[in-house]
Amino acid sequence: MNTSSKTYKIIFTIIIAISTALILASLLSLVYNIPKWYLKILDFPRLQQFLLGVLMLILFIIINRKWNIGSIALSVGLLASIFIHFSFISAYLLGEKAVPSVEVSEVNPKKTVGILLGNVLISNKNSSRFLEIISNANPDLVLVMEVNKWWVEELQLLKQEYPYSIEYPLDNAYGMALYSKLPLSETEIQFLNHSKVPSFNTVVTLPSGDSFKFYGVHPVAPFPSDKYPENIGKKGKDEQKEVSLAKIGKLVSKNDKLTIVAGDFNDVSWSNTARLFGQNGNLKDVRIGRGLYNTFDAQSMIMRWPLDHFFVSEGIAVVEFKQLKKFGSDHFPLFAKFQIN
Repeated sequence: MNTSSKTYKIIFTIIIAISTALILASLLSLVYNIPKWYLKILDFPRLQQFLLGVLMLILFIIINRKWNIGSIALSVGLLASIFIHFSFISAYLLGEKAVPSVEVSEVNPKKTVGILLGNVLISNKNSSRFLEIISNANPDLVLVMEVNKWWVEELQLLKQEYPYSIEYPLDNAYGMALYSKLPLSETEIQFLNHSKVPSFNTVVTLPSGDSFKFYGVHPVAPFPSDKYPENIGKKGKDEQKEVSLAKIGKLVSKNDKLTIVAGDFNDVSWSNTARLFGQNGNLKDVRIGRGLYNTFDAQSMIMRWPLDHFFVSEGIAVVEFKQLKKFGSDHFPLFAKFQIN
């Protein structure tokens, strides 16, 4: 066997191996009724798996020298994989907007609210850059996640312009703080699933006198951890508890006010958990029809997916929606401006 034949065989084998693994992972990603964390994480890189499937199919078609049952089966499997992942992300890229936009001429400043989400990463110390981002975006509310006492102290400067606040710093990467230019009332700090993982809910009053309910959430990640709070039951590492998103959805469904739920969900919005949360709370995902806006991982050029979200009830429209610049965290900040109709 000459060198070129050996090289061809190696490349062909690699393509088949990667393609087979991708097809298997794609099929397993559809399994929702088995609460295995390693199945759950297959839900995250849908875009990456879609692009990898397209690449593998093209390479296989180019390099394959003999079409038989095996090669046809692999091609069909890759097409199925591509279809599976595209079916999850297509609504964000090509679908109609789930939450309508407001024309500039119809914007009522007294009924609008700008909200900035920022997971700062507890080990990140670049507070000055984050404060600069907040200043440039000029939101009415700032929800900050992964804050400890150091971060809360650094953010005290915000209180000059944001006189209303809720602060619950923690050293477990689930501390949270909310700073608001607008009056807050009926504020609660809740622990929906873990005694050390807070969520906020409060009523925000606009200059028009109208108000809406705001939930700030940061549920735990869906995989086991020895360092941080986890979403795994005590009876076994594969038995997941009811996540706080499900509980938030039930709370929202009982609420008669217009509602915004926002935060680092530690989950992609096309996951079964997030979709059920939206359905149970009658909430719409702002991203649908606007794009993926991958907010994590800001420290990686390839492995990125949307973890920070805005879900809103009917009667709320979008004035502006954008991802902001990174500042040393593993999350990009996310900004949205809404009109509360």
